[in-house]
Amino acid sequence: MKITSSLLPLLLIFWAIESQVTAQKPFPPVKPAPPPGKPNPPVKPKKVKCRSKLFPACFGQFQFCPVDCPRTCYVDCVSCKPVCSCNIPGAVCQDPRFVGGDGVTFYFHGHKDQNFCLLSDPNLHINSHFIGKRSPKLSRDFTWVQSIGILYDDHKLLIGAKKTSTWDDTEEHLFISFDDTPLSLDGANWKYRNSSLLITRTSSTNGIAVEVENSFKITATVVPIGAEESRIHGYDIRDDDCFAHLELGFKFYKLSDVVDGVLGQTYRRNYVSKMKVSSNMPVMGDIPKYSVSGIFDTDCTVSRFGRWNRNPMLNAGDVL
Repeated sequence: MKITSSLLPLLLIFWAIESQVTAQKPFPPVKPAPPPGKPNPPVKPKKVKCRSKLFPACFGQFQFCPVDCPRTCYVDCVSCKPVCSCNIPGAVCQDPRFVGGDGVTFYFHGHKDQNFCLLSDPNLHINSHFIGKRSPKLSRDFTWVQSIGILYDDHKLLIGAKKTSTWDDTEEHLFISFDDTPLSLDGANWKYRNSSLLITRTSSTNGIAVEVENSFKITATVVPIGAEESRIHGYDIRDDDCFAHLELGFKFYKLSDVVDGVLGQTYRRNYVSKMKVSSNMPVMGDIPKYSVSGIFDTDCTVSRFGRWNRNPMLNAGDVL
């Protein structure tokens, strides 16, 4: 349609009036954001203390675990400050997150309901039993270390977390057996000694330190998967099982240069990691070569236990 020159001024006036009316119309109301939900209650931090009388200025002083590790920390008696146990070499925590002897952090997921060799040396062998659940969104299992089986000399030591539905810090969720004999963890000051082996409590419940003179020291704490942790990581933990598991710290006093295993190999002087350590989540592969038949078996491909021993330990079978 052609617009004549006589109508053009009228159309311009009409357009200007319409524009002003439109500009005065209010914008549609903005729907207010819903009020934030009730926040999850914070995890109550654990109280820990320096237990070495060699540091009198710090000995016996209680400290609270940091926010980053409210349940798993210890007091460094030198600095007299709490330190997160999962951030130092030899730590095995969470969906197993390892800190190797070389200080490099990596993950080893394994498979639920199976056993894997953490360390194998001629005089020491440590296996772990994994629990977990399959994630429909991932091609792997969520896994945690439920127990460890330790072979040294002619002895067997089993440390594990009891299955429980509801977590209670005041209840004992830890179990131990030595040479197939269950140990009774009675009392907050309980300790056990047998020759070179010493087991002491690190807390009134659910925490111990195990030391074999001139060989190794292990700290073990039983922890659950909390509701907030489950939500953040998508674990979808139900009320029937809180997947109580171990958070571990290893210290070794005498290892050979043939030591192997998921964690053990990182203590070799010539060890070079094959993982892409620059990634956000370095994962150790080759799962089958670390697999063992049972918690006290030494039939993994990387086994070194007993090979140079005069009295090699025979496979003891799965006690789980």
